[in-house]
Amino acid sequence: SPPLPHSDTSSDEGERRDEQEKHKEKMGKKTLADVIQEMKTFLWNSEKRECMGRTAQSWGLILLFYLIFYMFLAGMFSFCIYGLLLTLSPYTPTYRDRVSPPGVMIRPYLHGFTIAFNVSEPSTWTPYVNSMHHFLQAYDDNVQEEKNIECPAGQYFVQDGTESEEKKACQFKRSQLQNCSGIEDPTFGYSTGQPCILLKMNRIIGYRPGYGTPVSVNCAIQKGNESALKSVDFYPGNGTFDLMYYPYYGKLTHVNYTSPLVALHFTDVKKNDFVPIQCRLNGEGIVNNVTNDRFLGRIIFTLSIGM
Repeated sequence: SPPLPHSDTSSDEGERRDEQEKHKEKMGKKTLADVIQEMKTFLWNSEKRECMGRTAQSWGLILLFYLIFYMFLAGMFSFCIYGLLLTLSPYTPTYRDRVSPPGVMIRPYLHGFTIAFNVSEPSTWTPYVNSMHHFLQAYDDNVQEEKNIECPAGQYFVQDGTESEEKKACQFKRSQLQNCSGIEDPTFGYSTGQPCILLKMNRIIGYRPGYGTPVSVNCAIQKGNESALKSVDFYPGNGTFDLMYYPYYGKLTHVNYTSPLVALHFTDVKKNDFVPIQCRLNGEGIVNNVTNDRFLGRIIFTLSIGM
């Protein structure tokens, strides 16, 4: 019987295979010079006057489009930033819900919240003493008398004027820390096993602690035998933060402001042991019992005094 005719589909597939084979043969016969020439033609076709497949007019139009597009994006971004800055003040933070009431910090602070030293080995307590002296330089009596003013105690020092006007600061002299000032005893008690530690509240712009009553400090054993801490002296006075140092107006306008301090003089602490101590702020509006925040209204540190 006569052979069956091929279908149109089979014929088309055969033609495509032939074309592919011819193309492969043609590509296989290309030399390096041919490839370089094709690349040169792609970069600049002198017959069509095209660079990388585009004429000068085509390149000009597409570059002009992208120039306008990116200028528009830059302008829109700048406008948004400008609008945002108009709503912000360089003197007072817009949102302060996470910084009130205040946290507490100690000095010296060198290697975490464990203050450990041996009285008989000066090299172990000298770094703490040096840190204290460095920190208290801004509180030297002559510095405070030169830069700051004397204020009436027991009341807030509220200052009128514009937000950008420079504010005055009240004096807090180093001598107010008495036995913990480092004046009479340059070692702050570390050489005798009776160390001083300075306590300060974090600065919060506009904050008035205590709602008219000074905030006080008390310290006790955080966990363990309470007899390990028998005596603590507080300076100045009875260990309070006087109201005259508040409110704080920010570093841009309250340029000479120095935070008030309370010195803790541990005159009778158990030796040759780790003694965990917790110092709390006490006053109206003070929060000091948040279990997952050891710095909010309180501070926990450890004393280890070897002889």
